[in-house]
Amino acid sequence: MEDKNYKELKKFCFDLGADLFGVADVSRIKDEFNLSRILIGDLDRAICIGVRLAKQVFKDIEDAPTKLYFHHYRMANLFLDQLAFMVANRIQRHDALALPIAASQIVDWQKQTAHVSHKKIGVLAGLGWIGRNNLLVNPEFGSQLRLVTVFTNLKIKADKPLDRDCKDCYDCLKVCPAHAIQKKKEDFKYLDCSEQLKEFQKANIVGQYVCGVCVKACNGGK
Repeated sequence: MEDKNYKELKKFCFDLGADLFGVADVSRIKDEFNLSRILIGDLDRAICIGVRLAKQVFKDIEDAPTKLYFHHYRMANLFLDQLAFMVANRIQRHDALALPIAASQIVDWQKQTAHVSHKKIGVLAGLGWIGRNNLLVNPEFGSQLRLVTVFTNLKIKADKPLDRDCKDCYDCLKVCPAHAIQKKKEDFKYLDCSEQLKEFQKANIVGQYVCGVCVKACNGGK
């Protein structure tokens, strides 16, 4: 049953336009989420769905985001939110519970945190690893993707994390306008990155905390 549900939902997502699909066992990390136990208590699986971004959108990004990239970024999030909504409905038809989480919704602006870390779910679901750029890196799409999560108690198999990293690729480090990216991913300078995003917004380049420079540079370590 777990394999059948996995294959059925994966096909459903891919038929609707998704590029990535994985399932994480989150039974041991629920305390890390900004969700009440009433919501997440019985939901031990997290379905992570991803969509790649259009390569052409990155062509004219150099040291700052563009309005075109910002619009594309928002449309990807909208698509994923709609997809997560449909996946949740499909799961409920199996008499199981489902909780879709918005692709991009900040609940604490000071700490820049959301309900859950989609990239951490993506790692646990075997879709990639956390790179030096502090983003999920997928072997095929690099960081040029967006993610969404659906929690569920549906009987579905869980994937295993990939045993990979960025190795000797430092492309994102070379281009970061805030110099926030370091050789060791653990040394990523969150505050410097955040301040740079605020500057982009103040300059009226984009209407949200978005960059895209390191996203363009990341090709999955190829």
